[in-house]
Amino acid sequence: MSMALLSLGAFTVFYVAQMWLNILFAFYLFLAIFQFIALTIYMVGPDKLPNRALKIIYRLLYASSFIVIPAFLFIFTGLLSQYHVKIPDSIDAAEIPVNEILPEDQTVVYNTGAVYIIFPEYSSIDLVCKDRPSKSDDSITWCSAAAFQHEVSLGFTHENIEGDHASGGTLYHSPYHKDAYAAFTFSQGDFSFDFENAADAICSSADAGGSGFMQFGLIDGNKNVLSFDRPRARCYRALAELNGHVCIIDSVRMLHFYEFMSELARLGVTNAVYMDMGAGWNYSWYRNAADKVVTLFGLPVPWSHNWIVFRK
Repeated sequence: MSMALLSLGAFTVFYVAQMWLNILFAFYLFLAIFQFIALTIYMVGPDKLPNRALKIIYRLLYASSFIVIPAFLFIFTGLLSQYHVKIPDSIDAAEIPVNEILPEDQTVVYNTGAVYIIFPEYSSIDLVCKDRPSKSDDSITWCSAAAFQHEVSLGFTHENIEGDHASGGTLYHSPYHKDAYAAFTFSQGDFSFDFENAADAICSSADAGGSGFMQFGLIDGNKNVLSFDRPRARCYRALAELNGHVCIIDSVRMLHFYEFMSELARLGVTNAVYMDMGAGWNYSWYRNAADKVVTLFGLPVPWSHNWIVFRK
């Protein structure tokens, strides 16, 4: 009975987390069904099964209970990955004038009460593909998922990354584009957002030895360019330009999308692209001023294959 209830709980957590991966959805659904069938037979009495074949099936269903606990722990971790951790060393910016929210010589985090504004220390920004950046690389001050991937796959191909992208000065074309995509690029020491000619911007950055990727545009020159209705609150993230500087903006708590966008407007964000990747995809961390890694979302799922990296 415990395993049946736990398997149902795992499927419920999967549903709440909205980790819409078809293979996992079927796995958790059938795991719950198998457990309840096994429980029903157990309560009726396995000895009453009419033939040996049904008894073997019952034993197999019963044996599946051994994977319920690890399956629950995996999906529960996925649910937790949707919720932002508190950043205790952040600066209380509730009373700080917006024009004074600026980067410092080292990575700094501001807390407005609604969002964290993270200014990583950096000299370069790159897109890392295929192999997940290591926390032991002390040159990295920020790492998070960057572009969407078209299909869930354990294998990596550049074509599966949505939107043209550049990494280390190399251009990669993708067959998957959306009109709402904007480009973020970094080359020759400067970052840029482009909402009109995203593909050209990526190409130019690659030609200059830089990097870049495409994501949904949120704010173009103080104007909201993306609007969608979500029935429930969640945590959001944006890669943004504030007071002329690039930063990452994370919601402190769960917000509705319009609340998150209202806070970006209040801050006077001039450019921003969407960066919330959803449960299981939003693995991210930064290196604070004390040179310690602070993990924001710690579930490194094996089907995530590209990240934006700030390096000092």
